[in-house]
Amino acid sequence: MIQMVDLGRQYLTLKKEIDDAVADVLAHSHFILGPKVAELEKKIAAYHGVGHAIGVGNGTDALLLALRACGIGRGDEVITSPFTFIATAEVIAGLGATPVFADIDPDTFNIDPALIEKKITPRTKAILPVHLFGHPADMDPILAIAKTRGLTVIEDCAQSFGAEYKGKKAGSFGRCGCFSFFPSKNLACCGDGGMVITDDEETAKTVRMLRNHGSAVKYYHSMLGYNSRLDEIQAAILLVKFSHIDRMNEGRRRAAELYRTHLAGAGGVHLPGEAPWAKHVYHQFTIRAKHRDAVMNALKKNDITSAVYYPLPLDRQEVFAAGGRKDGGCPVSDRCAALVLSLPMFPELTEKEVIRVCDVIRGVPLE
Repeated sequence: MIQMVDLGRQYLTLKKEIDDAVADVLAHSHFILGPKVAELEKKIAAYHGVGHAIGVGNGTDALLLALRACGIGRGDEVITSPFTFIATAEVIAGLGATPVFADIDPDTFNIDPALIEKKITPRTKAILPVHLFGHPADMDPILAIAKTRGLTVIEDCAQSFGAEYKGKKAGSFGRCGCFSFFPSKNLACCGDGGMVITDDEETAKTVRMLRNHGSAVKYYHSMLGYNSRLDEIQAAILLVKFSHIDRMNEGRRRAAELYRTHLAGAGGVHLPGEAPWAKHVYHQFTIRAKHRDAVMNALKKNDITSAVYYPLPLDRQEVFAAGGRKDGGCPVSDRCAALVLSLPMFPELTEKEVIRVCDVIRGVPLE
């Protein structure tokens, strides 16, 4: 069977390093905000060329704490993509703000900067681009709009650790970059974990307090916060995987090139784009297939897993539908949702496995 992501295979390739790292934490018994978290924060900050990285409980909390630290709250509006996991918009709404959806570019699946300006109102306070599937959003026009209109930019990097925009790491452009270390991510722990990066000292200070019950000094609380601290054991595992992250991302890129080669010219299949200014790290390899359900069923019959990310854009979700779709909605997202299919993708995927996937897809009748 070819899985979407083979976590067991990845563990076996790093087994001794991971086992030793976990055993070291257990032996030293410093489990909360210990030296492994501090070391990981330092290394990830340096990797992105920013001054601060703050480990938190998960990727959703990373977004939540970043938004709060940037002053987003009740009555505000935040422009974001409708084509992403619900966490992106969930945290906006959870703070009493309103997610405002701008449609996407169909080749990269990221927010289309040309559609942002018309979504801005007097209540708009931030833009939250998502670097979806490992492809960075087009940041220069987004940053230009934000500067002209006095808006904050917060990047959702949950699927894009190591991705680059014009040679600079995704997450290092806005006031904050927010990462998830969910087990299937490019940089992944063995549970939940997340991180906020920023070059702004006051923002970093606020996020650190928010993750620890609003406290900078034990038992003294400056604000109402959360219990959202990156676990020390997970940080130890992440340190091991971080030392291999560039190699693992290159493994994903090699698999993507094999997919491109062996699916070239396949009828009814549109391959994902990679802009010339982008370094795509392929958290997912997502095609658009005219006969998606038939392709998915053929893969399943051949013991190959695939997945639809995402079947229903956020602006069509019941939880966000109360405001209606008075501006015509997001038709590109709607079309993509009806066609997208993500194929197996992980660093250890072999050429033989990729060819097998491609052979099944090419064998699906078009009519």
